[in-house]
Amino acid sequence: MLMHPTIDKLESLRFNGMAKGLREQMQMEDIGEMTFEERLGILLEREIAERETRRLNTRLRKAKLRHNASIEDIDFRHPRGLDRSLIIRLADCDWVKKKQNLIITGPTGAGKSYLACAFAQKACREGYTAVYLRIPRLFQELTLAKGDGRYIKLLTNYAKTDLLILDDYGLSTLTGEQRHDLLEILEDRYEVKSTLVTSQLPLDHWHEQIGDATLADAILDRLIHSAHKIFLKLKGGSMRKKHSVLTQ
Repeated sequence: MLMHPTIDKLESLRFNGMAKGLREQMQMEDIGEMTFEERLGILLEREIAERETRRLNTRLRKAKLRHNASIEDIDFRHPRGLDRSLIIRLADCDWVKKKQNLIITGPTGAGKSYLACAFAQKACREGYTAVYLRIPRLFQELTLAKGDGRYIKLLTNYAKTDLLILDDYGLSTLTGEQRHDLLEILEDRYEVKSTLVTSQLPLDHWHEQIGDATLADAILDRLIHSAHKIFLKLKGGSMRKKHSVLTQ
């Protein structure tokens, strides 16, 4: 039986994994020793793996992560107060499943953004959707969206994302408009989806940084309630400096 027409039909139906698997089987010398059921099972497994890889790549592409980071590549040797047992526990993404938040604070160069992207990449591997946003860019985008009618659609997209990463929080005091925008985002996500925030600003200064006591209470209640926390310290130089030296 000619296999090439069959392969063409599989590809036309977008069964690309099965098509690749069938090509591989055609090259196997001992393929005749396998039963039809065994060969079909292998083809189905190949198709499942192919589709999951495509879905993962789509999730990672939409996440737009700042760093190509992974939990497995985290450097625990650098003296920055990183608790290996805590990282391993959070790496199972059970906190994302439970709709909890994660807050990472520490000085510039401590690796906050890398850690955030590593957790987001792991979440994508576990089947969750993620989106990475730097806080300054987020507020710029929201302002533009209000002008061209995309504001509600943008908030809806953020609300549907399983894990929203808000990087570089607290670089400046929030304006009134920014306070309301942030509250809208967090209100949509409260106990429904997970949010990960990184900041140079210590947690006990966030209330003052928000700039309005009433809105600060509302924002922090939705963000810090049931949140896991990682507090980084920096000893021995910036992680950015170390990485640049290693890559030269």
